[in-house]
Amino acid sequence: MEKITESASKYRHLEQMSVRELLENINREDQTVPQAVAQAIPQIEALVESIVPKMREGGRLFYIGAGTSGRLGVIDASEIPPTYGAPPDWVVGIIAGGDRAIRKAVEFAEDDPEQAWIDLQTWQIDALDTVIGIAASGTTPYVVEGLRTCRENGITTACITCNPGAPLLEVSDHPILVVVGPEFVTGSSRMKAGTAQKLTLNMISTSLMIRLGRVQDNKMVDMQLSNDKLVDRGTRMVMQASGLEYDHAKNLLLRFGSVREALRALGG
Repeated sequence: MEKITESASKYRHLEQMSVRELLENINREDQTVPQAVAQAIPQIEALVESIVPKMREGGRLFYIGAGTSGRLGVIDASEIPPTYGAPPDWVVGIIAGGDRAIRKAVEFAEDDPEQAWIDLQTWQIDALDTVIGIAASGTTPYVVEGLRTCRENGITTACITCNPGAPLLEVSDHPILVVVGPEFVTGSSRMKAGTAQKLTLNMISTSLMIRLGRVQDNKMVDMQLSNDKLVDRGTRMVMQASGLEYDHAKNLLLRFGSVREALRALGG
């Protein structure tokens, strides 16, 4: 199978370019990514619509991937509890090779066709859950065979890939294909493909949290108050909604632990 993600860059002799030329050309390529993601919105919509009722019934969302794709899934999942105050097992990122692969490549971890299912079983995965396989090439055995086994066990599957005709598409109930074309540096799929994956993950998890009631108006009312910046942000949310002075709003926020609960205490 010809992989677009591995096809030759449209640019030649990169080492002869000035820094300005490099930056402008990379940026020019990056600007094409949001348009490619936009083409996949109907598929992303269908996926989110399928996940929401399952999560309302207690289902969870899992990301599986290797290398850059796996790291992007882990990053997105790890942001959900602090941003939305959601339980840490609502959205789970699993990377081939385990957590040590987040910082350092684990040789041949992505080539094991059985390990993803083993990793998922440690979470006692069931039919209420959804598994999204992330792989720029769409051929990674860890991801492809992981989704195939999920499907065989009645678990909803989806994928984010950048290669038309990829095997990953065939094992996904909700295939999301974002064709971004050749990378600026041939085969460096952490660039445009990685950006496309990140944008898509943002759309999926953010829209899910909104539909699951973790946002009021346009505010993250359940965010964890884990640093001074977030305490200040939460205080100003309470001020805006209640008309209280800063110190009073801050005391109320810290007493109740979240913007939602502080406003609830005020009858909001």
